[in-house]
Amino acid sequence: MSTAVVRALGALAHRAAHPGSPAHCACPPPAVLADRADGTVVRSGHVVAKAHAPGTDTPGLLTRLTLANDSRLRGILLAPLRPRPATPLHGRPVTLWPHGRPVDADDPDAAPWEEAAVLLAGLHRTPATVPLPPMRGPAKAALAVARMRAARPGEPATAPVLEAWRRLPPWARDEAAAPPHRSGFLCHGDLHLGQLVRHPAPDGPWLLIDIDDMGLGDPAWDLARPAAWYAAGLLPPDVWLRFLDTYRAAGGPAVRAEGDPWPELDVPARALTVQTAALALAKSAAEGRSPDEVEQVVIDACARIASLQPELAAERPS
Repeated sequence: MSTAVVRALGALAHRAAHPGSPAHCACPPPAVLADRADGTVVRSGHVVAKAHAPGTDTPGLLTRLTLANDSRLRGILLAPLRPRPATPLHGRPVTLWPHGRPVDADDPDAAPWEEAAVLLAGLHRTPATVPLPPMRGPAKAALAVARMRAARPGEPATAPVLEAWRRLPPWARDEAAAPPHRSGFLCHGDLHLGQLVRHPAPDGPWLLIDIDDMGLGDPAWDLARPAAWYAAGLLPPDVWLRFLDTYRAAGGPAVRAEGDPWPELDVPARALTVQTAALALAKSAAEGRSPDEVEQVVIDACARIASLQPELAAERPS
């Protein structure tokens, strides 16, 4: 990321957080919260400025900002500070948000899985009142596989991931993310614990953040990452069951109200397993290292999927 973009984001956040203050006040310098290909985020005081990815669909982003301001989603989505993007930086749209306290990565026992389940159920139950594009869950999986192919062309390590990907039904490998009868739900598109913050910080209610992948689709994709982690052994069964039971109790439509949830979750969970493994292989190649222990668990899960008969190619715990 260019230093110019980071500095400009910091200055923008500073002006929004401290209107009328001199340019060189005694405030702490802006802090970079994230700097990835999909976005750069800089904080100054109680304001966060985000430069979205190059090539972002700006009209789609504006629609998502409108949705995040919808009063029916108060208490579910963090609302932006402005209803429209700020002046672009180097061709990248910029949005401004209130700062919230993120999940403590060093305290997994305190992770707000039940709160996330309630928020998701509320999001999925809310009808969309503005025209939205498809949520980008399946598209992100396809991009991850393409990134892995580019990073490790022809390497045998990619074979089980590619085979697990090949065994997914066509609709799971395309942006048309869901069968028609499950394509109209409002979805987050990239649910993980990093997408929750407390606002007002430090002890306000938990809210969902990051609207970049939001859209219409199958809500099971929003449950797919924790389902995949559970299937791979990375999420303890009691945590998974608390999350699932809370989602069901809150009226979430992604799975049936009782009984086996895997008919709805199977394909999305397999797709998220492939996506995570593909990103692990791409990232480790870029860093010149072997996959770490957690990354290898997900790669091995793809190998198990690929070893099953096609009609049984599901990571479905007993």
